[in-house]
Amino acid sequence: MTTNEETVKSPLWWEIEESLLALEGQTITEENKENTIQKIAGELDSKGYSVSSYGDKMMALRWAVDDMMQVGRPMLKDLNQALSAFKLEDLDNPCHASYKLTDDLGATWKKIGKSDRRVTLIQILENTKLDLFVQGAKGMDGDQGIRLLIGENVESQVIIDRMGITQEKLDQVNADIAAEIAARNKVLSLLEKVEGKSDEEKVKSLLNNDITEELIIEIAKIDQAGIDNAKKAMEEDLKEKQRLAEEEAAKKKAEAEGPALGDIPSDQMIDHIDAIREIMEFSDVEKEIRTMCEQSAIPKALVDIAVSDPDKLDELEKGTEG
Repeated sequence: MTTNEETVKSPLWWEIEESLLALEGQTITEENKENTIQKIAGELDSKGYSVSSYGDKMMALRWAVDDMMQVGRPMLKDLNQALSAFKLEDLDNPCHASYKLTDDLGATWKKIGKSDRRVTLIQILENTKLDLFVQGAKGMDGDQGIRLLIGENVESQVIIDRMGITQEKLDQVNADIAAEIAARNKVLSLLEKVEGKSDEEKVKSLLNNDITEELIIEIAKIDQAGIDNAKKAMEEDLKEKQRLAEEEAAKKKAEAEGPALGDIPSDQMIDHIDAIREIMEFSDVEKEIRTMCEQSAIPKALVDIAVSDPDKLDELEKGTEG
């Protein structure tokens, strides 16, 4: 079921039956039978079948006309009616379906079961199956119909023609399918790494790797309640991590700023003040002063005084000496 409509020449028996179906409604009698046969033979000759030139081909035409006259209708009428009764599930295997078809019609049309006709019947059933798939696909929402035909390995050009879409649209759907397959494979790979762990740990791992909840439910078989519980636990973990990070940042900041003014030992206070004065001899720009003081590990409390009220350094120094 992967090819478009056949462009090769149909078998002679099929062309004969098509010609007889076209006569439906006309009365064929023994008196006008020969004229009818010669007329059909001429039409087939014009299609390249050379019926008039070969006795076996003329005999095949005559036998087909005799069968039609005996039954009272063309064989293709019964065949088309039988085909219309097939449902998609009946055509899962067109070859098997062809045997059911010949069993149903064989009592009336004995030649339908001949081996040279089997290939054509299978092709007809494959096309019937494709027609049913396309009919169902056209009734689906969004890209689901295109996806159905892709999944059934229908040829790209057939999908484009039968669904009335562009190559660009088909490429986009194929790309979407490829991305979804990759995402599913990613889930399976991640699940291997957390095999044996709790559902909560599995969900955490999948969510941390940007796996959607839909795929977690579908592939990991974890329900929404399990996902919600894991997300709640993740929120609590995140809050704790944030709290620890803030504590660590505050600790580092305090270490960088040095001790508070009242916590600086007297001897260190004098050394720091001397260092600040030396720095201020090099620059009176606050940013530069702060940078050099930071490099010299001078407590921020002293630096703040130096840049805002440098005279107070004298008071601090005297207070230390006293």
